[in-house]
Amino acid sequence: MKATPLVLVAIMALAAPARSQDVQQAAVAPGSIAVPVALPTTARILGDIPDGTPPPSAPPKPAFVAPAKDVLATTTHQQGGRTITIQRIKPIALPPPPDPEPAPVAMDPALRDRVAAYQAAHPRADLLCLGATVYRSKNSPPRTLVRYWPNGNSGAVTFWSSADFAILSGIRSFVDTQGQTHTILMILGNVDIDNTTELFAAHGHNYIAPDIPKLPVGQANFVIAGNAPSDESALVPVKSLHDLYNGEYQRLKTAYESRERANRQREADLKANPPKPKDIVLSYWRTDKPAPAKGGAK
Repeated sequence: MKATPLVLVAIMALAAPARSQDVQQAAVAPGSIAVPVALPTTARILGDIPDGTPPPSAPPKPAFVAPAKDVLATTTHQQGGRTITIQRIKPIALPPPPDPEPAPVAMDPALRDRVAAYQAAHPRADLLCLGATVYRSKNSPPRTLVRYWPNGNSGAVTFWSSADFAILSGIRSFVDTQGQTHTILMILGNVDIDNTTELFAAHGHNYIAPDIPKLPVGQANFVIAGNAPSDESALVPVKSLHDLYNGEYQRLKTAYESRERANRQREADLKANPPKPKDIVLSYWRTDKPAPAKGGAK
């Protein structure tokens, strides 16, 4: 009995995915784990952006007060407007040390393979190390000189950016356009070119500002200063940060301005109400080592 054309089409349609799957499996070496290739996606910020709101206060720690009958000796010292009291007390019985941890149990091979497959499909966050200096002046928008160490390598990539990296400092972690998660470690500095020039001149010196290149007007962008990285993928996190700057600018700027207001308010509060030194009580006890036994086996 001959198959009808409709049946042949159905058989071919079912066979195509199977052949495709066979080809994918054949491309994986025996014993290895197939990891799906990360497809381009939209960069996104992870977690909240700090806006200067102070975290909740930690509950106060219980104060230690030695009973008067346990205090063996007391001395006091004056330092910086406060009294430091040092008191020797009777020894306090400490809890016994914890039992040693049991020896690690060998992981089941099947579970080990599942864990390895999960770790391969869910890579850990990459630490993105940046050193950024924002240059500001009255007659031009801020420009940032950034040094970036791809994957923590010793070779740095330097670039000029039209993004104000002080605003980007509110991002703690993000996902780039290739789906990789990054945690940011940024050392940030700010240079006011006009004020710095006046300060140098007041001391008889000339301040030479860096030669800042012209960057396109509009959305934030960057230009490499010096040698470009040999691997183009090393710039994916940098491009993603600029995507976030352009797409989330108002949100990032609002949070940055709130942090700056909070910092100024804290400085004003400290100036108006400087903290007063508090008295300290330090308690200690001596533990005498047992005397060595006389004689002993030879």
